[in-house]
Amino acid sequence: MSAKGRTTQRLDKVLSNLGFGSRAELKKKAKQGSIVVNGTVMKDSGKHVDPYTDIIEFEGETVQYREFVYLMLHKPPGVISATEDLRDRTVLDLLDEDYLIFEPFPVGRLDKDTEGLLLLTNDGKLAHELLSPRKHIPKTYEAIVEGRVDDEDVRLFAAGVTLDDGYVTLPGELVIHSHEERGDGAQLSRISLTIHEGKFHQVKRMFEAVGKKVIYLKRVSMGELRLDEKLEIGAYRELTEQELSLIGRALPR
Repeated sequence: MSAKGRTTQRLDKVLSNLGFGSRAELKKKAKQGSIVVNGTVMKDSGKHVDPYTDIIEFEGETVQYREFVYLMLHKPPGVISATEDLRDRTVLDLLDEDYLIFEPFPVGRLDKDTEGLLLLTNDGKLAHELLSPRKHIPKTYEAIVEGRVDDEDVRLFAAGVTLDDGYVTLPGELVIHSHEERGDGAQLSRISLTIHEGKFHQVKRMFEAVGKKVIYLKRVSMGELRLDEKLEIGAYRELTEQELSLIGRALPR
């Protein structure tokens, strides 16, 4: 976010958004002298401040303000890409309270049994841009497929595959990495596939359309953002400044 267009905010709103307490609690803290702005004790928590340039201290601790969070999660299988669910664990259940106060949500979704790159943020504008069908943001997956994927499949995917509901997909880039034989004699293929849309169960349905079955699926990239290979399954971290630039965002100065 650039300095241009910034507006000031109520001090209690800034602090409550960062999880320092409710507005009523912060009003009491201000009267007790617990909040300092630019070296001055602030008795009125309703005063307006610029959270990016003013130095705010709460009970002796300097407050690091930010409006948005951007998290890269290596989503594990068995967890659903939602903010709440009555039966299953969600990706939010993997986050610490320090991040939950920002009310992040997953950008798009991965199937319950699919692992890999998932972006979580509270930046609604970014989510809209990344998910807009008009953008055709490429998404790359690695998969193990039951059956022998061959050059004919590469050709079919490049032309667009007709799914079970009659929809013809946009061209996809299918790369065959290796073939192997399972213990029961079944042929397995290790592949990567880049698609430019996000229909329901699309990768699995594309292979079903050519008579094959995906038995393992992992998303490794979304646009230019790639899954950190060092990030273990179920782990997450904030995006780096370089990664933010890849998705069209910049850290506020």
